[in-house]
Amino acid sequence: MTLNDVWFIAIAVLWVGYFVLEGFDFGVGMLLPVLSRDGVERRVMINTIGPVWDGNEVWLLTAGGATFAAFPEWYASLFSGFYLPLFVILVALILRGVAFEYRGKRDSDRWRANWDKAIVFGSFVPALLWGVAFANIVRGVKLDASHEYVGTLWDLLNPYALLGGLVTLSLFATHGAIFVSLKTVGEIRRRARSIALQAGVVAAVLAVAFLVWTQVMSGNAVTIVMAALAALAFVGALGMAVAGREGWSFSLSAAAIGLAVASLFVVLYPDVLPSTLDPANSLTVTNAAASPKTLGIMTWVAVIFLPVVLVYQSWSYWVFRRRIGVQDIPA
Repeated sequence: MTLNDVWFIAIAVLWVGYFVLEGFDFGVGMLLPVLSRDGVERRVMINTIGPVWDGNEVWLLTAGGATFAAFPEWYASLFSGFYLPLFVILVALILRGVAFEYRGKRDSDRWRANWDKAIVFGSFVPALLWGVAFANIVRGVKLDASHEYVGTLWDLLNPYALLGGLVTLSLFATHGAIFVSLKTVGEIRRRARSIALQAGVVAAVLAVAFLVWTQVMSGNAVTIVMAALAALAFVGALGMAVAGREGWSFSLSAAAIGLAVASLFVVLYPDVLPSTLDPANSLTVTNAAASPKTLGIMTWVAVIFLPVVLVYQSWSYWVFRRRIGVQDIPA
C-alpha cells in the first residue's frame, strides 16, 4: 500500500465522519418546523446540536484541505466542474452558521422566525446537494484529456445524481430525528420517534434503489456486502427507534450511513473522478496525487494531531451527553 492509497482511505474516513456527524445536524435543522410546536421547543431542538454542530463541520474543512494537499488534480477538477453546486452549499452553510449565532440576539419572535427559516434552508440545501455531488463523483463526469470538466450544470442533474440527493436528504432527516429522540425528553422525544420511522421508511426505499443501481453500474463483491450491511443496520435503527432504544438506534443509523458512504469510495477506487468520455481521461489515486514528499509530511502531521482532535471532540460529546427538555429553557 502506497501513501496515495493511505490518503485516499483517510479522505474517505473524513467524509464518512462528516456525513455521520453533520448528517444529524442537517436533520435537526430540516425538522425544526416539523417537530417543534412553539419557540421553546425550537430552542430545545437547537440546543441538542448547539455544542457540537461547529465541531462537526471541522470534518468537512479537513476533508477539503486533505483533498487539496494530497490530490490537487482531483481538487482542481472537482471544484471547477462542480463550482456552482459547491458555491450554493457554501452559502447555505454560512447562512446556517450565522443563523445559529444571531437568532437569539434580539427579543423578537419575528427575528427568531426568520433566522429559523435560514436554519431550515441552510440544512436542507447541503443535505440534498452533497448527495447529488457524490453520486456524480461515483458515476463519473465529462473530463477531457487535460482532466478539465467539459460538461454543463444540467449534466450534473442526471437521474442517478438526483436520486443520490434524495437519499442523503431522507437519510439525514431520519438520522436527525433519531438524534432528537436520543437527546430530548417528553413530547418532543415521542414526536421525533414517530417522524424517524416515517422518514426512515422513505429513506430505506430510496437508499436500496440507489445502492442497487450503484452495484449494477460498477459494484463488486465487497461493495455488495457493505451495501447489504448498511441496509440491515438501517432497518435495525428503525426497529430500535420503535422500541424506544434511541442509543442503539442512533448507533445503527450512524453505522448505516458510514457503511453506505464507505461503499461508494470502494466502488470509486482506484479512480477519484472517473471520466465518462474516455476512461483514459479519469483521475486516479496515481495521476491526481501530490508528490511523495508532500504526502509523507502530511502523514506525520496527521499522526500527531488527529488523535488530539478526536479526543477533544469525543470529550465535548461526553460533556453534553444528557437529555434536555422544555424545563431546561429559561423563561
